[in-house]
Amino acid sequence: MKKIYQGILILLSIAVFFSCKKQDDGKITKDNLKVGFIYIGSINDEGYTTSQNLGRVALESKGIRTMYMENVAENEECEKALEYLISNGCNVIYATSYGYKDYVIKAAQKYPKIYFSHCSSNITGPNLSSYFGKMYEARYLSGIAAGLKTKTNKIGYVAAFPLPEVIRGINSFTLGAQSVNPEATIHVIWTHSWDNPPAERNAALQVIEASCDVIAQHQDSTAAQMAAQEKGVFCIGYNTATPNAAPLAYLTAPVFHWATYITNNVERILKGNWEARFYWGGLKEKMVDLDKLTSRNDPNAAILIDKARTQIEEGKLAIFQGPLYDTGKNLVIPKDRSMSDEEIWNMDWFLNGVFQVN
Repeated sequence: MKKIYQGILILLSIAVFFSCKKQDDGKITKDNLKVGFIYIGSINDEGYTTSQNLGRVALESKGIRTMYMENVAENEECEKALEYLISNGCNVIYATSYGYKDYVIKAAQKYPKIYFSHCSSNITGPNLSSYFGKMYEARYLSGIAAGLKTKTNKIGYVAAFPLPEVIRGINSFTLGAQSVNPEATIHVIWTHSWDNPPAERNAALQVIEASCDVIAQHQDSTAAQMAAQEKGVFCIGYNTATPNAAPLAYLTAPVFHWATYITNNVERILKGNWEARFYWGGLKEKMVDLDKLTSRNDPNAAILIDKARTQIEEGKLAIFQGPLYDTGKNLVIPKDRSMSDEEIWNMDWFLNGVFQVN
């Protein structure tokens, strides 16, 4: 009996040993998983941060613990926020603004057992991925709506910074508008801020005063949309569906579905088949989309947009297909070729038909 008892103790000791070893091997399970998010704005901004936060909400709906920090500046505050999330047990982290890049790279090198993802860059590392949406595809569709709606052939575009991300969106929007209205021109005004509602409002008012009768945007708030409604013109939103922000002016909005990447990335981690990657999904992958059209759109908008959407998703429509000319009417992309993903990602020139107001 004593030997049997000793044998049971030995077996229990072995079981405890391997159980502890399994817990200490660094493997992430649903029980020990905690996902952290760093946001540049408020989750209630009805724009960019709201759209990112929907990805976090999608995780929580699956029973996954999350934690987030709002209004984190693109400076040393990001580094502090990363450290805070890590100290609170986050072992998967999403940094959701371009200016966080250098701090994420540093943190990923310092904490090799934590999984990091950075939004809007194409950086990778042993424990670092990056992700973004091919928003230019949805921008093209929204450009069709704007090109059909304008009566003055002048469309305003309130934009943050002249970065490739913003430039390719403006160019794609221009091509969409001109595909249905060759006379359409896009008038870009810069705010030099992602989220500055007063500046966005003033910029919108300035291009409206210059006869722009549809206002699009690459900004995080709805200020430009509200300015459009105030002045009796139309608007196209961004990031999330915001028909209630300017109900008399809103046509549609190109929107992100960040949950497409975020949930898949976490599933890969839990399954143990995660690999560092740069993910750039579009309409086909359901990473971006166009919000439903309101009744204020041109009657032909739905048919033409649906046709273009199908062609893009099936690979029959390359948005940046030559011939493409810059603002100086110089041929940049010849007729017999379309731009590569790398060229689109790094785009730093404007198409003919784009005018910079400031």
